[in-house]
Amino acid sequence: MAADASAESILAELDALAARLTEVEAYLHIDEARGRVTELEQASSAPGFWDDADAARAHMAELSQVKGDVELVDRAHERLSDARAALELAEEMGEDGAEFVAEAATAAEELTRAIDEMELSSWFTGEFDHGSAILSIKPGQGGLEAQDWTFMLFKMYMKYCARRGWKVTVNDCPAAEVIGIDRATITVEGKDAFGMLRAEAGVHRLVRISPTDAKKRRQTTFAGVEVIPVLPDDIEIEVAPDDIRVDVYHASGPGGQGVNTTDSAVRVTHMPTGIVVTCQNERSQIQNKAACMQILKARLYELELEKRGEMLDEIRGPKTDIGFGNQIRSYVLYPYQMVKDLRSGVETSNVDGVLEDGDLDPFIIGYHRWATEQAE
Repeated sequence: MAADASAESILAELDALAARLTEVEAYLHIDEARGRVTELEQASSAPGFWDDADAARAHMAELSQVKGDVELVDRAHERLSDARAALELAEEMGEDGAEFVAEAATAAEELTRAIDEMELSSWFTGEFDHGSAILSIKPGQGGLEAQDWTFMLFKMYMKYCARRGWKVTVNDCPAAEVIGIDRATITVEGKDAFGMLRAEAGVHRLVRISPTDAKKRRQTTFAGVEVIPVLPDDIEIEVAPDDIRVDVYHASGPGGQGVNTTDSAVRVTHMPTGIVVTCQNERSQIQNKAACMQILKARLYELELEKRGEMLDEIRGPKTDIGFGNQIRSYVLYPYQMVKDLRSGVETSNVDGVLEDGDLDPFIIGYHRWATEQAE
């Protein structure tokens, strides 16, 4: 009877998941997407397709995204079918069917995660949500502690991006004089990278026993996270050569080690706006300057949106002081352990899972669910 009851509960869960999957298919316009895949594949095999390399790359990127959406839905239907088949076998085998019930339960868990992911993607309706992102972290209130906190956040985001399978380029991450880093800027390439990561834009607060205080007093420190999109190639931002100043210097990494022995690090200052961008990841000045210009253009685009009175919050989130009263999330290590998002209410006591392993999905998904509900 216990196995039968378990099978019945799983069957009910599968029925609910099937209804959610139908809704997701409607959100993602899967029937239209199947037709679009056929169109794009036919066009990509036409003679002269690669004559315009930029247009061809954009075409293939769209094909990859649309085809990926269709494949996700098809795999979800396969999991659903497999789970139902396992339950049918379990019913036929009676008391000997426990193994198939367990198989159906596993398939239901996998299907739940897959549908959660597809629902999340369906919430991303912004122009740049499905593209790559530039994420920057800088210290706020808290002195030396804030620089250490910046380094902790940098490592957390690196772990998170690895979990998601995203490609990360570290553009800039210079060591602070005593502890931590002065700042960090990374470019994140992957499906929905900007849509996901814009949940992280804002002030992050850390409460812990200070590692630099001999009296072991509790310290509160802050760091700010900025997230802006990598602009598609079809968006042109003109930067006059006379408007920028380019400086070169020795690159250095976290901990103070020299990255190389040549003046390959590049600092680009946009004099009309005062925007400063630094990159030192590559060994070539030319490569570092190109990375700087990409970030600079993204920030100039954001600035132009602000000037036009459009909603800056959709790009980077509201501008606030990186200090008390403005945090979006608190990470408390002492006197208790808790990470809590102050917008969505999502919280966990597993602070190591968040900070050391980059387990941010519950917070990011929770934020987007909250934001979607707020918009309704």
